[in-house]
Amino acid sequence: MSKIVMENIGKFSQHYPKVAAIVTASAGGKDNAMTAAWHSSISIKPPLYGVSLAPTRFTYLLILQSKEFGINFIPWEKATIAGLVGGTSGQEADKFERFNIAKEKSLRTKVPILKDAYAAYECRLVDNRPYGDHVWVVGEIVAVHLLQEAFTEKEVLDLNKIRPLLYLGSDFYATTDKDSLRFVKRGG
Repeated sequence: MSKIVMENIGKFSQHYPKVAAIVTASAGGKDNAMTAAWHSSISIKPPLYGVSLAPTRFTYLLILQSKEFGINFIPWEKATIAGLVGGTSGQEADKFERFNIAKEKSLRTKVPILKDAYAAYECRLVDNRPYGDHVWVVGEIVAVHLLQEAFTEKEVLDLNKIRPLLYLGSDFYATTDKDSLRFVKRGG
């Protein structure tokens, strides 16, 4: 197999797949949700999580107003939710009502938590900085919601019970093959 080298970068989506997450926010009596693939844990102490958002997104505006947001991880079987909330503007419609998306009550914030999420983080905004055409939004995790039976005793997602939703770019989604799991020891 031969590789090609390009100077015309384009949309550089070769780093996919990524776990898709649903970012939620609430302010001024309005709840919203959007799909994001550019997100990551940043620190364990304190527990920080970041997500890259376009500054024109309604969710970002709600986060700036409320100073909090949610990160929700949904299984492959709920991929339709990711497509629906990712392709509809929250300024035009209440996505939760329009698409019949069930919410659960949050513990320490006012952000919506998706009932279908196998794990979710409630975050308080600690920073947001522009990088190119996106803003890196950082929150301290103040509460974790999780479906306990979805994880092993070592706190690893149990692929026999949950198939995570992976985003491949260009509106394509996939999941993992549970038989591909293997432990790889770090170091020498």
